[in-house]
Amino acid sequence: MKYSARISDAELMRKLDISGGVLIRGPKACGKTESARQFSKSILQVDQDPQVPLLMGTSPGRLLLGDTPRLIDEWQEEPKLWNLVRHEIDRRKSPGQFILTGSANPEESIKMHSGAGRFTMVDMRTMSWQELGYSTGKISLQALFSGHKIDIYDTTTELEMIVDRIIIGGFPALIGKKVAQAVDLNQAYVDLLAEVDMSRVSNIKRNPIKIRSLLRALARNTATQVDITTLTKDILEHEKSDITRPTVYDYIDALQRLMIIEDQPAWNPHIRSAASLRKNPKRHFTDVSLAVAILGLDQSALLNDLNFTGFLFESMVIHDLRVYAQANGAQVFHYRDSYNEEVDAIIQKHNGDWLACEIKLGIGQIEDAAKKLLKFANNIDTKKTKPPKSLNIITGTGISFTRNDGVNVISFSSLGF
Repeated sequence: MKYSARISDAELMRKLDISGGVLIRGPKACGKTESARQFSKSILQVDQDPQVPLLMGTSPGRLLLGDTPRLIDEWQEEPKLWNLVRHEIDRRKSPGQFILTGSANPEESIKMHSGAGRFTMVDMRTMSWQELGYSTGKISLQALFSGHKIDIYDTTTELEMIVDRIIIGGFPALIGKKVAQAVDLNQAYVDLLAEVDMSRVSNIKRNPIKIRSLLRALARNTATQVDITTLTKDILEHEKSDITRPTVYDYIDALQRLMIIEDQPAWNPHIRSAASLRKNPKRHFTDVSLAVAILGLDQSALLNDLNFTGFLFESMVIHDLRVYAQANGAQVFHYRDSYNEEVDAIIQKHNGDWLACEIKLGIGQIEDAAKKLLKFANNIDTKKTKPPKSLNIITGTGISFTRNDGVNVISFSSLGF
């Protein structure tokens, strides 16, 4: 199969030129190894080569020999490789020596020295709409940071197509697959997660039944600020499970190490009102299709519950915004205060420049979303926090244009990096 270029490729190339090693992090099957292969000259597959455990005990340095950049795939299976690579980078004193890929972060108890000065990192996610070819990318995040006015783009998307894309998701292996095929593959991914990966990640036997209960609770609360107490209550109410709070903490930690869930942190600007800022993150699966697979939903179920589908759409958009933001040196936050004023996405660069986005599945809520954004922006204390570069409403259906009040309305099928 022909390689599908990824937005993160440019970041990988750039970082290979400046550091001795690049660590690519991301969930299983998101395309890390395939991307790394495009830039590597030799490969060590730690989880597949039977000689690796033997050489780790006798002559570990031999594992690092090979043309550079040398790809060390699934390095976390032998965590001691980290320090071996670190020392080898120090010895060689040359950039672009190693690419490390892994689908799980090692336990904090494993002694690993900092890679500062030797390693840079690239976070990979599943594929965005622009990478999959479902977005033209005509409206770039870069342009939104520049405050450019949007000309009308007559790019509309049918609701049924959006629902199909939510179900299929962005795993590279699903390119060209039909909805029914994607459902089977995504459910198999969840089965392996519950029955194998969650126990293997730290060699601790975890209960697949309780794992599934937690996964369903997380899926029901996709794109919300659900805390551990609320999750535990949700499980007791819907699953009739005796799962405890410590178990929920442990399982969530394992899911985060496997990069299956990714929290969206709260933004903390200076505001004019007396409201206090909420600090809890919003919770998302690394790919929205996993939430659908966990709950066993189909097209009919999503079309008949557009309220819940709206949360799934928001999660899918946040995923893509993270991909596009990373390419622009930015991060994605959310905002909520004690007056229950909230904004779905705040995208902020390291220099403090930021923009705000409301995410709406359909066009019926555009007017209310625009008023909310303008009210929110007016509450920012611009003496201490920069004013927004743009205010935006990202919609699933409809066209893209700039309103008379300056708020951009952006079709998701036009958004890119």
